[in-house]
Amino acid sequence: MRTREPGGRHVLLNLTKRRRWFEFITPSTLALQPLLELLLQPAANEHRELLQLGLQEALVNAVRHGNGNDPAKLVRIRRIHSPQWLIWQVQDQGPGLQPEQRLALLPDELDAISGRGLFLMHQCFDDVRWSPRGNRVQLAKRR
Repeated sequence: MRTREPGGRHVLLNLTKRRRWFEFITPSTLALQPLLELLLQPAANEHRELLQLGLQEALVNAVRHGNGNDPAKLVRIRRIHSPQWLIWQVQDQGPGLQPEQRLALLPDELDAISGRGLFLMHQCFDDVRWSPRGNRVQLAKRR
């Protein structure tokens, strides 16, 4: 679809790009399997188990640590996919985790007592980023 911008310049609007992201909003619950299946639909089978592990850790962290297991609080997940990337953004309604707190919690090994979820997220995804507030994590995997 083409449209004209003021000044006569043509702009190509790719409406299908808007359909490449989906938003899921769920109460804080640890019953995650049906949601995980929906979130992982565009993932290739060879990466599915690894992505499920990392995504589940992000969701559990949002429910437990971000929202304090409060079912009245919501977890918002945005799934974005492009030909090169699969991206999930997981956001809770908590106060957030500041960079220095995340670094202190990030263990060097999987068998650490604390920070296991953060460790797994970094192992399962190619790119892990946090919002400035610290209550949204973005997890990205190359296709």
